[in-house]
Amino acid sequence: MLVLGRSQVEALLDVDALIDALALAMADLSAGRASVPDRVAALVPERDGFLAAMPGFLPSAGVLMTKLVSLFPHNDGARLPTHQALIVAFDPDTGEPTALLDGTAITAARTGACSALSARLLAREDATVLAVLGTGVQARSHARAICRVRPIRQIRVAGRDPAKAAALAAELSAVLEGEVLSVSSYAEALDGADIAAAATHAVEPVIRRSWLTPGVHIASVGYNPAGREIDDATVAEALVCVESRQAVLAPFPAGSNDLLMPIRDGLITAGHVHAELGELIAGSRPGRTSPDQITLYKSVGVAAQDAAATALVIAAARERSIGQEIALR
Repeated sequence: MLVLGRSQVEALLDVDALIDALALAMADLSAGRASVPDRVAALVPERDGFLAAMPGFLPSAGVLMTKLVSLFPHNDGARLPTHQALIVAFDPDTGEPTALLDGTAITAARTGACSALSARLLAREDATVLAVLGTGVQARSHARAICRVRPIRQIRVAGRDPAKAAALAAELSAVLEGEVLSVSSYAEALDGADIAAAATHAVEPVIRRSWLTPGVHIASVGYNPAGREIDDATVAEALVCVESRQAVLAPFPAGSNDLLMPIRDGLITAGHVHAELGELIAGSRPGRTSPDQITLYKSVGVAAQDAAATALVIAAARERSIGQEIALR
């Protein structure tokens, strides 16, 4: 069994290759070629946390795997991430365990990369201003990945803690081209932004219709069972795209309050979900139809994404002889 730690996974995972691999995985998911059941979770109410299991089979990548991921929102996010995960891969022919790898780095990378894929599919070609809402692991991942698919010249970082926003802006400015600055509010970050990446644990929406510029593309990945990131008016007006209708509309712990709440309140129906990313890739559903259209990618995370990333990491590790081999028997 191959064992790979976090630093090894980070070194082996190429973001550009991952974005392309996710396009294939999303197409497979929408076409019914992948097996990805809804995640299940064991709750830890005294810490507002849970441990979720996310199994998946992606035949085109030759990967059978499961991810175990914990969400403990009271962790500080720096020393101890709020999301931590392990991935186990199995031989799809025999069911034999073949690899154990850190899933925390994969979760961060694949989430940001799939938002970048959504931007490649839905954001205007001339998008140059990116608003990053949040200051954690996903904020970093999104800034790096989205800059790979659009000519971003300015990044604005906003969060609950101005010091963390300033620190993240300084960190990103050292590794990304263009201007990176911290701003004092979500509204200021969104004013004039062409793309908005929301990665928060917000209870109240951090994206509000009155703050948005026509033509913005929104990628929302934040999750809080007690709240949501996007207000009703934005959801109602936007062209809404998701990874999986089944996943995003499922009950806790799989679905998204950003869509389930306005459906519950009668503001939209389930039919308001316009397309899955895989349908956009296959061309069975259209994407953006005008420069001023607001587009929204609401992500809940699906195991097909983890499977695609796992396949890339294991292949690269075998090719470069990285990792430790252990015997289970």
